[in-house]
Amino acid sequence: MSHAIVETPARSTNGYLMAGAGFGLVAFAFFVLTRAGNPLLAGAFFLLGVALLAGLYMLAPNQAAALTVFGRYNGSDREAGLRWANPLAFKRKISLRARNLNAPILKVNDARGNPIEISAVVVWQVRDSAQALFQVDDYEAYVRVQAEAAIRHLATSYAYDDGEDLPHNAITLRSGQDEVARALITELQARFADAGVEVLDAKISHLAYAPEIAQVMLRRQQAEAIISARQKIVHGAVSMVEAALKGLSEREIVHLDDERKAAMVSNLLVVLCSDKDTQPIVNAGTLYS
Repeated sequence: MSHAIVETPARSTNGYLMAGAGFGLVAFAFFVLTRAGNPLLAGAFFLLGVALLAGLYMLAPNQAAALTVFGRYNGSDREAGLRWANPLAFKRKISLRARNLNAPILKVNDARGNPIEISAVVVWQVRDSAQALFQVDDYEAYVRVQAEAAIRHLATSYAYDDGEDLPHNAITLRSGQDEVARALITELQARFADAGVEVLDAKISHLAYAPEIAQVMLRRQQAEAIISARQKIVHGAVSMVEAALKGLSEREIVHLDDERKAAMVSNLLVVLCSDKDTQPIVNAGTLYS
């Protein structure tokens, strides 16, 4: 970028005193004109009073005025109320209040290449009035464009959700919301620095798979959930069978050979792992004719 312009305090003063002086000079000019009959002297006092009044401007709380004289930046005034500065200075006001940017929903590819929809809400405010007004052409448009670029870059840096191809405890857009928000704030601040804008907060407001793959990904998530549940069921069933065999052996309730143990294990696993109610078959003995 070109030579950076940073905010400096402007030379200004209390506007109420200067307003009183200006109106006093105008009134004195009419007095000279009517009593002394000297139009030249009256005109001089009148022009001086008007010049003083031309330097007045009003600032609201959390508002600044950047002063330029013949295209040269002469500082910024942040004092609220009626102020006065050089009458030849052009006063360009700018708001220093916090603002919300609700970014549009963007369709991008995540780190895996899956198309997703993502959006974010950014809270920002002008930190340096000189940079915001003179370092970029339109600081509000600059913030919008850079915010969209940062969100796109964020989406391509992380996967949407966990998967087998990701390392354990990897940060994803869905599970690592706090870490992702911090990364978004850091990138936004780096992009907004040239415009004198500070990021106060940023959060993802919308996150979803793109419509064309949403149903496929939903079935994938359901399949992963079923597999995970089955793994827990099998692990629990094996533990229960092991405990049953150990209890029978320790209490000497029944002595089973390896073949009968295998049959018992098979039957117990079928009962414990089945997703439907099982119907027991009672062996009542053999009927001889």
